Amino acid sequence: MNVDAATEPRRTVKRSGDRAFLVDLGSLEGAMGLRAQLEEHPPSGVSDVVAAARTVLVVARSPRFVRPLIEYVESLNASGRSGRIGRTIRIPVSYEGEDLRETAARMGRSVESLIGWHSSGTWTAAFTGFAPGFVYLVGESGVRVPRRESPRTSVPAGSVGLADNYSAVYPRSSPGGWQLIGRTDETLWDESLADPARIHPGDRVRFVPVRHPITGSVPRVEPVAPIERDRADVVIVQPGVGATIQDLGRPGHAVLGVGPAGAMDRSSFRQANRLVGNYAGQAAIEALGAGFSIRAETDQVVAVTGAAGRLAIRSATDRTARFGPRNPAVRTPFVLLAGEELTIAEADRGIWSYAAIRGGIDAPAVLESRSRDTHSGIGPSPLAPGDGLVIRAADVSAVASNPEGELRSTVQDTELRSTAPETELRSAAQETDLRVIPGPREDWFTTDAVDALFSETWTVSNRFSRMASRLTGRPLERAVQDELQSEGIVRGSIQVPPDGQPLIFGADHPVTGGYPVIGVIVDADLDTAAQLGPGARVRFVRNARAETDDGQQERRADS
Repeated sequence: MNVDAATEPRRTVKRSGDRAFLVDLGSLEGAMGLRAQLEEHPPSGVSDVVAAARTVLVVARSPRFVRPLIEYVESLNASGRSGRIGRTIRIPVSYEGEDLRETAARMGRSVESLIGWHSSGTWTAAFTGFAPGFVYLVGESGVRVPRRESPRTSVPAGSVGLADNYSAVYPRSSPGGWQLIGRTDETLWDESLADPARIHPGDRVRFVPVRHPITGSVPRVEPVAPIERDRADVVIVQPGVGATIQDLGRPGHAVLGVGPAGAMDRSSFRQANRLVGNYAGQAAIEALGAGFSIRAETDQVVAVTGAAGRLAIRSATDRTARFGPRNPAVRTPFVLLAGEELTIAEADRGIWSYAAIRGGIDAPAVLESRSRDTHSGIGPSPLAPGDGLVIRAADVSAVASNPEGELRSTVQDTELRSTAPETELRSAAQETDLRVIPGPREDWFTTDAVDALFSETWTVSNRFSRMASRLTGRPLERAVQDELQSEGIVRGSIQVPPDGQPLIFGADHPVTGGYPVIGVIVDADLDTAAQLGPGARVRFVRNARAETDDGQQERRADS
């Protein structure tokens, strides 16, 4: 039965780009209730749901689903609760944490009283964030514990901590500012399992005191067995500035604290795969900058797209020496014979290039994706010299040669080149316009700051990664100085830390963030934004009419 509107919890909906919206419930209980309702009765068109301390971020599969999803959420009973009863999970804890005595004193308790309080109650898993498998557990008493004034640079895996009105177990070693009161040897994150997280939102946790020594838990990461040289189809000669295996990512796992990851420039990635006859999402190599080179151990068909400079092929064996050096074209499939090495030179515009190989790269999948997430450490390790790659079998042979030595690919590239979209690559000397939808927290900034976001020319600094690119320019001043409770973010979010210099989140963004987001780049412009390197100049263009632009933006994003 619906409660009277006057007694319903406050609920506001704010756009977070053209593919997501943020629902502010005003309380943890409200956020938990909405998350549970969306989990039990998922509407069509949802890509991910990110619950946090008082908000729920709903991410749509494409812009056209946003308006129906907002209407669906607004139709739900704001006081609704889940009918699902979560599992009860018992975690053994040795209460010998570094901050145990100091925390007890802050709470006005003895050590024994603190242990009794922490272990006697039931803690409910409210939401995830910060890192894969890191679950915020809320207690029954509402007692609040302040965070450390100086966060630790490294907290051991298995540490049990308190902060605000939450308790949590660190699933892996990471920085942290929680008060550490104990340790456990339970494994809370195991990538060898189809469901790697031990605790899910909605579960109930009981901490059980133990007296035997505990050295801490270790997250189980699925080992990647080294490829024997005689089994490798392709060998990494040089990874350049950095190279990883990527596909189109692992959306839909924010409930585990896992972000989507995937290729930085999705259009160029898809184009590379299409050129060699692969499905658009098959695993390929993403390389940063110049100096990347590979050697074929078996005959391959390759295509290079994105920010690629001059391509050079040289022979490393007598078998292929008769063909001499070659310079295949970018964005065209070509043959790389066994024993030949391919090198990608630096491009004059853009920073990410893609090398797709017919059949796709075979690597262990984590949560149905072979993408490396550099923020969370999930997925295949970054590529290093000497690494061997196994290429999956293609449906038909893609390499043909005749006795006279003519080389060709059986992949016909004319049609593929005409249908595969290209990302607009801009040089550092050019200004790049990026369309931005204000919010969801533009009201946390002064009017002058919001105006400056759209009137200033911003410069990409040399502090960039797959996680985020930092910009420099006029500092943006906040109107609200309160601490923002962590809430879900999406790729393209423009977050403003205390120094006022905005940053743009990339493919490996964390699931949640603790600074206000002043605007979000529209989905169709994300690939262009990803290719902007140090020194690039950016102007943000206000795109407030998100609802009327949904269809056009979707067509551009999916083309």
